[in-house]
Amino acid sequence: MIQEKLDALSQMMDEYRTMPFPAGFRGLAIEDQDMVMLDADTAGYASRVLKGPLTEPSRGGLMRLVGAFKKVLPAISDDYATKFYTHARDVVVLAAEIEALRDQ
Repeated sequence: MIQEKLDALSQMMDEYRTMPFPAGFRGLAIEDQDMVMLDADTAGYASRVLKGPLTEPSRGGLMRLVGAFKKVLPAISDDYATKFYTHARDVVVLAAEIEALRDQ
């Protein structure tokens, strides 16, 4: 089961990497979240999950990232940016699910 989720995360990451960053979101902060850093953190944590289990501090960072998306997504009004960051959130949520499975 974990391998299937890793395969799905890898595919989602490939899709995510091909999506252009939303115009006008560089240098923008929404709900105290820098949108470029949200993008970078998404890619960084997901890539590390694909390589193996995270350390405890990194797991905490991943969970904080999940929480950041809960605040940010409702505040985005641009259609494409909503699509982009929803996909990013889905990547992060799947990465967190994989980490939870590693504990079992």
